[in-house]
Amino acid sequence: MKSIRIASYNIRKAIGTDRRRIPERVIDVLNEVDADIIALQEADRRFGVRSAALPPLLLDSQSGYKAVPLNVQTDSMGWHGNAILVRKSAEVGAHDVIHLPCLEPRGATMAEVTLNSATIRVFGMHLDLSGLWRRRQASAMIHAAAQGAAMPTVLMGDLNEWSADRGCLADFARHYNFAPCGRSFHARRPVARLDRIMHCGRLKLADSGVHESAAARKASDHLPIWAEFRLD
Repeated sequence: MKSIRIASYNIRKAIGTDRRRIPERVIDVLNEVDADIIALQEADRRFGVRSAALPPLLLDSQSGYKAVPLNVQTDSMGWHGNAILVRKSAEVGAHDVIHLPCLEPRGATMAEVTLNSATIRVFGMHLDLSGLWRRRQASAMIHAAAQGAAMPTVLMGDLNEWSADRGCLADFARHYNFAPCGRSFHARRPVARLDRIMHCGRLKLADSGVHESAAARKASDHLPIWAEFRLD
């Protein structure tokens, strides 16, 4: 039985809890988490040319990861701040950006990734602050994930949902299982489960949690969450 480790991390454009932008700290945390696939939120600068918060040369030289090539904006890593990192040894098949209904710019990303002869489809997202728009975006994500050939599927990201089981969480729960990762926001004193990992029935959850290292408590205002799955 194969296993795969998935993570989601809102890196806040590499601005830490000390308000300093230090991308090297984020990369240190990514290396600590040691996941096979990582969905990032706020992976690009918000204004101007929206350049990647983690410079490509820095990511390449100081980590074992590469970004899924979305080919949307020249200097950006992601799509509306959403990016997917995979191990350099991974094979990336179909990949795309997903347009979400929104008032302010929102989007999601998708990639089919093969590692150790196992292929998994992953979606990364960062949903709206408005509950009404979050539910509309959840519906769009559920629809997008239902397209294409059936395969093990994970949806993850910053859902911005403060309730325990209502709103978009109830919508996703009709189709996917939630990994009980834990509280990831605020990094200095986690009180909310804003970040979530959801999976289909083809994946068996082995373990999950929040990465709470000293480095993670400084690198962003969110802590990374992770889940390990087994595939037949």
